[in-house]
Amino acid sequence: MIGATANAQQHETAADVEDGGRAFRASCANCHGQDGDQVPGVDLGRGQFKRAQTDQDLIGIIQKGIPNTGMPATNFSPEQAARVVAYLRSVAASKRSGAVTGDAARGKAVFDGKGGCASCHRVGAVGSRVGPDLSGIGLLRRAVELEQSLLDPDADVQVNNRTYRVVARDGSATTGRLLNIDSFTVQLLDAKEQLRSFEKSALRDHGFAPSPMPSAD
Repeated sequence: MIGATANAQQHETAADVEDGGRAFRASCANCHGQDGDQVPGVDLGRGQFKRAQTDQDLIGIIQKGIPNTGMPATNFSPEQAARVVAYLRSVAASKRSGAVTGDAARGKAVFDGKGGCASCHRVGAVGSRVGPDLSGIGLLRRAVELEQSLLDPDADVQVNNRTYRVVARDGSATTGRLLNIDSFTVQLLDAKEQLRSFEKSALRDHGFAPSPMPSAD
């Protein structure tokens, strides 16, 4: 990867990288793709650039664009642009980004058939709301992240997709996707897509539970 300054490395945090990832997906992925490899001669996910030699070069390009090309200027501050660079550096360090080939028709057949994915997930107007809506997941997650979610569902669960289990005083248990939790109540979306609300004072036990999604491995 292009050289990062010691100062930049020193002040980068996981939150910086996460913020940079969100900014990249919102502003850059439409042209570069989620894996950063959709512009000929450029593979952002592997640290391959046409013009940039340093992180400062990249920050300048992100802010000012490249005249007479499809790369526009942005309104990113230097700090925001630096977070995008930190994210790209993190992706390149994983050495697992890049183009992914596959058969969409076969994938859909698995999703609709033996994978049983629609019993929890929704795509468009079809499927369940128990699990995350996957209609636009390709615009939100990189291919390597989707692969990880399929092989190791508990490895990186988004905050709004966490599974929670409550046990009432009579021993009856309910597990579902956590919608909200505060000092007094817990709200879940249960396996029947029903919104359930529980008073904490009426529970014998409650806490996070493993993802119900099985590994595709």
